[in-house]
Amino acid sequence: MTKGMIFDIKRFAVHDGPGVRTTVFLKGCPLHCLWCHNPEGIAPGPDLFVRPSRCARCYSCIPACPQKAISKGPKNGPVIVDREKCDACGACADACMYEALVMAGREVGVADVAAEVERDRLFYERSGGGATLSGGEPLAQPVFCRELLAELHARGLHTALDTSGLAAWDTLRAAAEIADLILYDVKLLDDRRHREFTGVSNALPLANLRRLSGMNKEIAVRIPLMAGVNDGAPDIRDAVGFLKTLPSVKTVGLLRYHKGGQEKYKNLGREARFRIFEPPSDARLADIRQAFLDAGFRVRIGG
Repeated sequence: MTKGMIFDIKRFAVHDGPGVRTTVFLKGCPLHCLWCHNPEGIAPGPDLFVRPSRCARCYSCIPACPQKAISKGPKNGPVIVDREKCDACGACADACMYEALVMAGREVGVADVAAEVERDRLFYERSGGGATLSGGEPLAQPVFCRELLAELHARGLHTALDTSGLAAWDTLRAAAEIADLILYDVKLLDDRRHREFTGVSNALPLANLRRLSGMNKEIAVRIPLMAGVNDGAPDIRDAVGFLKTLPSVKTVGLLRYHKGGQEKYKNLGREARFRIFEPPSDARLADIRQAFLDAGFRVRIGG
C-alpha cells in the first residue's frame, strides 16, 4: 500500500472548497513563500515543534534524545533544542507528556486517510462538501496524492486539489483528471518578483494553469494578498488580464494575508526565514474585488 507523509487532517474546514470539508495536509513544498503560514509543510520529512510555554521542566525529554540535542534552558527554564544535532526522530516528543515537543509529520496509508475522511460523509452530503488535498504542495508526493484522490473518488466523495502548480505537467494532469475541483494558487504575475518572494520562477505554474484550463476542469484561482507586494493596481490588472484568457477559470478567491505562520516559524527554529507583511486595507480589498467582478469573475473573500 502506498504510504505518504502528512502533517495534519483538519475536519469541518469551510475555506478549502465548497461546503463542509476535511482537508488533508501533505508534507513537502518546492516554494519558500516568505509569508507561508504552514512552514511545517515545506520539508518533505517530519519537523519538531518546540513550544516553551508548555514545558513543565520535567526534562524527561533530555535522556530520551539519542542525539543529545536537548538541554535545560537558562536557570532551569524550558528545554532548548540544538537544531544542528536534532534529526527529528520523535523520541523527545514521545517522552513529553505536555506537548511542549510535538512532531509535525507522520507516515500514513491511503486507506487509513480515506477512512478518516469518510467519517464525516453525512456533513459532506448535507452541505455539498467533500475532501481537499492541500499542503505543502500535494503534488510533491505525486503517487500518494493521485492514489488518495482515486480512493476518495471511488468512495463517492467530492475531491478538491489545492496546488501551486509547480510540478511536471504530467504529474498535475494525472491528479487533475481525478479531482472534481482544482484550487490553483497564483501569487504574482511578474516573474522577477515571484522569484524574490517565493524563491522560484512562475513560468511553470502559469504554463500549467494554461494547459489545465484546456482540460475543461472546474478551476478556482486563489490569490494571497499582501500590501505592497501584489495588491497594487498593475498587479491586479495583470492578474485580471491573464485569468481572462483562461475560459475554465470562473471563480477567484482573494486570501487576505494573516500572520498565522509567525509563531510556527519560531517553534520550528526558523525565525530568520519569516517576514511580516500587512494585509491590504478594507478599501483596497473592496477595489480588488470589484476589479475581478467587473471582469466577469465570481469572487470570494477567503478560500
